[in-house]
Amino acid sequence: MRTDVVKPQDVFYRPTRLVVPLFQRPYVWSRESQWQPLCEDIVRLIEVIDRHDQNATHFLGAIVIQQVPTSLGVLPTWNVIDGQQRLTTLQLFLNAMYSSFEYRGFSSLARRILPLTENSQDERTKDEDRYKVWPTNRDREGFAAVMSLPVAAQYSDIAHTRMRDAHEFFTGSITEWLGDGDDVERRAASLADSVMTRLEIASITLEANEDAQAIFETLNARGTPLSAADLIKNYVFQQMPEERTERAYLAYWADFETPWWEQTVTSGRVKNTRSSLFLWQWLTARTLEDFPIREVFTQFKHYVSTVAKDIGALLPQIKRAADRYRAVIEGSAREVGELSRIELFSYRVDALRTDVARPLLIWLDEPEQEAITDEDRNRILGTLESWFVRRALVKATSQGSNRTIVDLLRRVSSLPPDRVAQGVVDFLADIHSRTGYWPDDAEVRSVVSEVRAYWSYRQSIQRMIFEALEDVKRGYPDGRRFAMGPIVRGKATIEHLMPQKWRKSWFAELSDDEQAMRDHRIQQLGNLTIVTQSLNTRVSNGPWEQKRDHFLRSDDVLITKDAIDLAGETGWDEGAIERRTEQLIDQILVVWPAPHGHVGLTETRGNGSASNEVDVAQLVDAGWLEAGTRLVPGGSYFAEGIEAAIAQDGRIHVGETPHDTPSGAGRAVLGHGVNGWWYWALAGTERRLSHVRDEYLASVGDAKGVSDGDDDGRRI
Repeated sequence: MRTDVVKPQDVFYRPTRLVVPLFQRPYVWSRESQWQPLCEDIVRLIEVIDRHDQNATHFLGAIVIQQVPTSLGVLPTWNVIDGQQRLTTLQLFLNAMYSSFEYRGFSSLARRILPLTENSQDERTKDEDRYKVWPTNRDREGFAAVMSLPVAAQYSDIAHTRMRDAHEFFTGSITEWLGDGDDVERRAASLADSVMTRLEIASITLEANEDAQAIFETLNARGTPLSAADLIKNYVFQQMPEERTERAYLAYWADFETPWWEQTVTSGRVKNTRSSLFLWQWLTARTLEDFPIREVFTQFKHYVSTVAKDIGALLPQIKRAADRYRAVIEGSAREVGELSRIELFSYRVDALRTDVARPLLIWLDEPEQEAITDEDRNRILGTLESWFVRRALVKATSQGSNRTIVDLLRRVSSLPPDRVAQGVVDFLADIHSRTGYWPDDAEVRSVVSEVRAYWSYRQSIQRMIFEALEDVKRGYPDGRRFAMGPIVRGKATIEHLMPQKWRKSWFAELSDDEQAMRDHRIQQLGNLTIVTQSLNTRVSNGPWEQKRDHFLRSDDVLITKDAIDLAGETGWDEGAIERRTEQLIDQILVVWPAPHGHVGLTETRGNGSASNEVDVAQLVDAGWLEAGTRLVPGGSYFAEGIEAAIAQDGRIHVGETPHDTPSGAGRAVLGHGVNGWWYWALAGTERRLSHVRDEYLASVGDAKGVSDGDDDGRRI
């Protein structure tokens, strides 16, 4: 290995080919993060040279290239191990500068630049030998098009690509900086000299037999950070013989570099590309080990070196699992029609904002489990769904759920196929600690019968619960099906049967205590339903007779008609709400059953676990807080270096440790109890968490009389 500080002229002037291996990332640099800062750096460099320092230089970063053995008569070739974004960008800038100079008639300057972007005709044996840098296969067509664009041509003459955008940006920046003054040719010469001879690059060159992968993993220079999927891709294809890489890449990996897989998704409080998230979940299913996503690359290398040593056989396994993973997620997003059981499971647990079950779904679909019958697969999914939903209803902690699923996989992976479904039931039923227990009927009934459901559960959970109960009425997924089909998913709105603005149209002679009780009851599950078309305010806040007639005439939701039947001639009041709450609980316990005689938590629950108050998760779900929001101690509590972050599931992370409540996170910092809603403030503001909660409650009406807010059937 040799390290030198070189200039762009040193890198590009000699006849050479710098080839970006196909397993590298495509071109991802952008205007805001890289192109514009590069132009600004060059302008500052020219100003420094002109004003006071004739020897000034500017350091661009590092590249790592490895020599490729070639035969006589072939251009010297190097593989770009790291720095391909930087090299590609320099080529685009140099070519834009060449075109700008030619367009203005500065031919002698342009001729100085051309050898830095093209090998001479005499050196070429194939078309792509024209280019000094040859990008990864995904970018080659776009790169060749913009680098060979005639000087007088329009950018609209070629296909739109990121590289075209970069070239066009550089051309515009150069044109603007050169201007039209009398000294424009002198400025052009200053620009050319500065770019070719005053920019510096740390060039690390490797011999053909040196370990390029080790260096690639430790270098990540200025640019877009590498994802776990990027690192794994590079590692995998470095292990393969060169003659097999392109075919294998196109067959098994290219899909990971399409928009669906490159989309950033949130898991807990961490954002990753969907491909990285999948690889973490897939590796969890294969290794049956619980590890954080930041360790997925290290764990993958260990897995390959100790278990899956044949990369050629491993890639088809990953591809098959990835295709199935995507099919399930995309299938579960369909709004209309019947879903398969695994798609329905995926849809419902997504409504709970959890993805901890994904490794189990991947494991269940692996070839080793093909002997498990469809009936047992459906039973496994039903069992897990019950476990997730019941825990959400009683507000059980989500901390430790990842570990529970991994422990479950370890247990059932050793069982014969015909015992796996019962093994899942037995494992979950045997847990009696807070972090993993399966709530029993009595606890679900106790919590749900009193909880103010409209405030206490995320709205996505409310909608999913009512959709499931409605589908059962319609015969889905397992009953005698009606012609009307399942309810449209994801489009319903929550409606109060007795409106929050009850004092206007539902007037009654009530004492203060009775009014407070009514304010409580109207937020309970029994007073809620779903409507497929939002009600206008007049109907929504109107008297019972008006709402009842509207539902009978214009609404096809069967659970609402059940509520009308329950009300009978006496109308809708607190008694009807209480009876319907019990009725809905009965249905919930049937849709998501636990084993007969099952006892869940054997230790005493604290009052907080069944709290009727709004929690952070609901504020995230409602859009009042964003996952990833940074928190700091507010006011007089403030201390330098103390910080927390809000996760997607509503937990508060202090360092790497999640806490279920703001107060729990505050206690972890201070070592004693504190009101966490007041302790934590949004970083950079004076707003405490309690302010956000109060504003949210005011928007929907709180238990102390703010219930006169509009009941507008909010889309959930």
